[in-house]
Amino acid sequence: MSQIKQKTLMNTFTFTGVGLHTGKEIHMTFHPAPENHGIKIQRIDLEDKPIIPALAENVTGTQRGTILSRGNAQVSTVEHAMAALYALEVDNCLIEVDAPEFPILDGSAIQYVEAIKEAGIEEQNTYKDYYIVRRKMEVHDPETGSKLTLLPDDNFSINSFIEFDSKYIHNQSATIEDMQHFATEIAPARTFVFVREIEQLHKAGLIKGGSLDNAVVIYESKLSQDSLDELAKLIGVPPHDANELGYLNKKALNFPNEPARHKLLDVIGDMALVGKPIKGRIIATRPGHKINNKLARMLRKDIKLNEVQPPIYDVSKEPLMDINRIRELIPHRYPFLLVDKIIEKTDKYIVGVKNVTTNEPFFTGHFPEEPVMPGVLQVEAMAQVGGIFVLSGLENPEKYSTYFLKIDNVKFRQKVVPGDTLILRVELTSEIRRGIATMRGLAFIGETIVSEAEFTALVSINK
Repeated sequence: MSQIKQKTLMNTFTFTGVGLHTGKEIHMTFHPAPENHGIKIQRIDLEDKPIIPALAENVTGTQRGTILSRGNAQVSTVEHAMAALYALEVDNCLIEVDAPEFPILDGSAIQYVEAIKEAGIEEQNTYKDYYIVRRKMEVHDPETGSKLTLLPDDNFSINSFIEFDSKYIHNQSATIEDMQHFATEIAPARTFVFVREIEQLHKAGLIKGGSLDNAVVIYESKLSQDSLDELAKLIGVPPHDANELGYLNKKALNFPNEPARHKLLDVIGDMALVGKPIKGRIIATRPGHKINNKLARMLRKDIKLNEVQPPIYDVSKEPLMDINRIRELIPHRYPFLLVDKIIEKTDKYIVGVKNVTTNEPFFTGHFPEEPVMPGVLQVEAMAQVGGIFVLSGLENPEKYSTYFLKIDNVKFRQKVVPGDTLILRVELTSEIRRGIATMRGLAFIGETIVSEAEFTALVSINK
């Protein structure tokens, strides 16, 4: 898998706008942030200026928008900004806001996109950590009929289908195959509301800042002129002929299927709260913030349970290093060379493969009737992969060797037997200083961790 580095903003930028629900003027500022910072939101109007990480487990409400909370601090309507940051591949950003919500702007994400592009995006030194979808995952809400299905894919893509009891948007669909098309195909799609919902939303203390400038308003069930005039006053729009059904906005729709595209926009914004870019395809049927967050929380739970995702091993791809290159880097030979190929390497970690066959000499005595690969050799295989990582970065690797100094926190979780393929992932846990490298190794069979260890090695010149 090709490695892509994390990104942040090149410059700071500020927005001022009206809050959809509070109706108040809101100021927010987007700042560059360091590597591995993620997206975080700071309420600068509150005492102690609390920070809320933009993660799915911090979602505390999904009514007419996504609400993030931590302690007594909360901020709502974050999905449009999150979608813009995600689609433009901004991994690290601190957002300051002086209100309990983001400004609605024009009801879409296009102004966020334009501001991010104008501020500029710069590459950082650390590689992105993707959430790679390996199997079908699904969430369903039987009450609403909403369903999100997540499937493996090489990129992040979405097929979205919406259905309403409305002749104007009865059935619509929208698709995005590549986030490069977000700015033109999805970002300009505005939020929408039915006239029949407005009074109820106002009674709930919402959409105080709603207007025809920041939402598509659909009038499809005839009301009395007096009732419609009253609703027009609530949202501060000109009177409308009660006999004229359709869209109240004078401005034409940005797309024939603008509502479907906006729902897709919301999916992107809510999935950004996974905290990692995703490689997978979402098929969204009747999506909404509640079901979107349900899927995002599922992925967050998987991330927490599996600190490191199992590496992907595609046997059809050429290895990064074959056995001949490995023999040039480390001095190990039969019967103690325990790495067959290297399939991935970044500035922080390396992934190697060991094919375990019944011809391994240690199986003769370990054990004759039940061949099991010794745990100490699994650790040795990790160490050899770590040695390859370190030595491959030196100018004359043949002049150096690596030696164990310490091994800690070794765990063996499952037997390794003939026919297994060990995938060995070794990462640096600190910078190499004075020839000392500290590393953590994980050995996988498929998606299962079978052993792990932390070790310290000395890199020394051969005598």
